[in-house]
Amino acid sequence: MTDQPYDARYQGQQGYEGYDPYQQQPQTWPGQQQAYEDPQAAQQYTQQWQGQTWETQMQSPVPPVAQASAAETAYLPPQTPGYPAPAYESHQAAQAQPEPVVSAPSAGDDGAPTYGPATVAGNARITDAQRARLEGRSPIIEPGMQPAVLTALLGLLLSATAAIGSYALVVPLVVLQAVTAAGWFRLNGMWPARQGIALAFLGGLTADVALLAADRSPAAILGTLGVWVLLSLVLQLRSHAEPDERMYGLMATVASAALAIVAAGYLAAEADAVTVGAAAVAVAVLARAVPLPTVASVVVSLLAAAGAGVAVGGMTGLGASGALLGAGAAVCALIGHRVASYDYPSRFVHFTAGVALPLAAAAPAVYVLGRALA
Repeated sequence: MTDQPYDARYQGQQGYEGYDPYQQQPQTWPGQQQAYEDPQAAQQYTQQWQGQTWETQMQSPVPPVAQASAAETAYLPPQTPGYPAPAYESHQAAQAQPEPVVSAPSAGDDGAPTYGPATVAGNARITDAQRARLEGRSPIIEPGMQPAVLTALLGLLLSATAAIGSYALVVPLVVLQAVTAAGWFRLNGMWPARQGIALAFLGGLTADVALLAADRSPAAILGTLGVWVLLSLVLQLRSHAEPDERMYGLMATVASAALAIVAAGYLAAEADAVTVGAAAVAVAVLARAVPLPTVASVVVSLLAAAGAGVAVGGMTGLGASGALLGAGAAVCALIGHRVASYDYPSRFVHFTAGVALPLAAAAPAVYVLGRALA
């Protein structure tokens, strides 16, 4: 044993009473610099960047805003690199009145109302259907006279070519099927949908070819429908969209293909029935476009179609029974007309679905009533 103290570090310290193992003592590891007790001395050895870095060169300084409220910083204009930030005192003045001011819509070139851009405090634009509901009006816009004239022209072409022969009837029928396929997808808000439109139109063409090859047997329509439902399912299974979107696309594709294929019923029906039915649809749609109350317009449309059926039926072998055929075709045509008017559709919908759906929806009635009355 030795008479020297336990540790040389404690030599010369007053009041040393022995080593306390729990007392925290400063330790210095090999290679470690001793900590600076003086903050000013520590700052002398702290590395500070005095030059410009990439961030200080590319980004313009933003002046600090003391105690900025949430309303003042809700929206700041974009800052362009290399230029000072623009003043936003005018924005602060605008925030004092946060309520958006909705001005009356101005008329565009095509007569449709147009709306201004979104405001800073929020998007004040609403759709035509929403505005109509807020004002207590019906959110339904019918195609109008111009699409009705096109429908009547296409119907008269079907009526005239049916009297000539099946191959002449194919020409306006193909146009009807193409407009039906495109209009249905646009009516459902799916645009562009090239694959679905092409598939539906191809189904209509296949039904036409099958009918001509099978001597206008209706079994060709049913067979084409079955095959095209399967093809539509395969097309949607190959899609990488979300499940809900794929289901929505599947229903739209199947419905569009079914309408295009069902329109081939004009080719399967009797020639006299097509002549009477297509002419009746043309007259019914024109009468429906006359600005009258809805109930009165529907009644006038059905009466006009029945009268056209009698008149055209007198020139064919149907005679007075053409009134029943014309009225039945008009009922289906008005249903198609109402579908094309759903929830403020666009002008493109009016000039596609609004033109084609009345004639496409009337095809089954023309076939069934034509077979029954022949």
